[in-house]
Amino acid sequence: MKSPLLAFYGDDFTGSTDALEQLALMGVRAALFIEPPTARRLARFKNLQAIGVAGMTRSMTPDAMERELRPAFKKLKALGARHVHYKVCSTFDSSPGIGSIGRAIDVAAEIFRAPFVPVLAAAPALGRFTIFGTQFARYGIGTKGEIHRLDRHPSISKHPVTPMTEADLRAHLSRQTRKKIALFDILKVMLPSDLARAELERTLAGGGVDVVLFDALTAEHLVVIAKLMEHFATEKRPLFSAGSSGIETALAAIWGKKQFSPKRVRPAKQILVGSGSCSPVTAQQIAWAVKNGFAEVALSTKALVSEQKREKEIGRAAEAAAKFLKAGRSVIVHTTRRGADEQVAAQLKHDSGRILGAAVGAVLRRALEQVKIQRVCIAGGDTSSFAARALGIEAVEMIAPLTPGAPLCRAFAANSPADDMEIIFKGGQVGGENYFNIVKTGKS
Repeated sequence: MKSPLLAFYGDDFTGSTDALEQLALMGVRAALFIEPPTARRLARFKNLQAIGVAGMTRSMTPDAMERELRPAFKKLKALGARHVHYKVCSTFDSSPGIGSIGRAIDVAAEIFRAPFVPVLAAAPALGRFTIFGTQFARYGIGTKGEIHRLDRHPSISKHPVTPMTEADLRAHLSRQTRKKIALFDILKVMLPSDLARAELERTLAGGGVDVVLFDALTAEHLVVIAKLMEHFATEKRPLFSAGSSGIETALAAIWGKKQFSPKRVRPAKQILVGSGSCSPVTAQQIAWAVKNGFAEVALSTKALVSEQKREKEIGRAAEAAAKFLKAGRSVIVHTTRRGADEQVAAQLKHDSGRILGAAVGAVLRRALEQVKIQRVCIAGGDTSSFAARALGIEAVEMIAPLTPGAPLCRAFAANSPADDMEIIFKGGQVGGENYFNIVKTGKS
């Protein structure tokens, strides 16, 4: 197999499909796997130009992250790509104790030994912007919501596990790593390419700089950054980077691939949704869907955290979901919305993604074993990777864009009812109020 242009590791499944979408839209053939793929598994996918791994590190402690990432990064490096990317959410959800982006950078720096680690959090197409090192985000991806500084964002600043209380990404990262972080600010990004490169080389020549954070507000800024990154990347010495899907958007733009010809997304008769999201955006979407004819199966978070009650609760919910599906209804299975259940999820900290996500996936799998349907949606960044694994998914490939950051994909899931199904992974911030109807109808 020819070496890919890019290999990436996503810290959750929803974010990984976001990166997959950005590559596919720019004509880069990519597939996303549940773990670093073997040569045998890669043989099922012809002419891949990018290879992704959907991980679970967003909800892990730093030590657990290191145990997961060290072998994964080595396997990705062995693929021979010029660029290896640690994909995180553009809202930089992380903390010194959970999902530490700094620890990921520390581990990668030992393995890749590149001149520096580029960090790009901006993703303009998703409403994420970095200016003078400070991160801003629109309320709701794919909407016209207001743009807020992260530490004042009505949802991101109140995340139950990793609330963003610091919008200055240098300050945020400095709590997670001791590496020296330099800012390549917007004024430098706006320089002509040759002058921008000279500024970056001057920054690195000063010595002691390990990480360079890039500002960006537009797609044009991403192209400048991509050219700077490409200058430092080789197959023998791949450049490791960390950040949002803005990195995929940027690199694909300069590789000059043929633009993706989107397929028409046909409506589905009914859909099955599994949500472990605590986001108020998702809560509003669930409320809208239930009000407009979707059946609701609410999981008890208190029961799921109890080993004695968990199996019974999963069985109850699966039977209820299957009953609604057999009646021709679309169904939303969800854990937390707001209130007491959300407080329980917060108390679980790094275990919440594992316990709640695995439960959601188990409910979906058992329901699908009883009723075959065309399309499934999984909502929630922290829980998505665990739900995907419980559902038996091994890999996904994009079929068509649907809403920004959450494409329609085909699942590869041997010995699972999810095999060859259409599936969408949605982050908590993605979409407007009628999002689940868009998933069902294929029309925004």
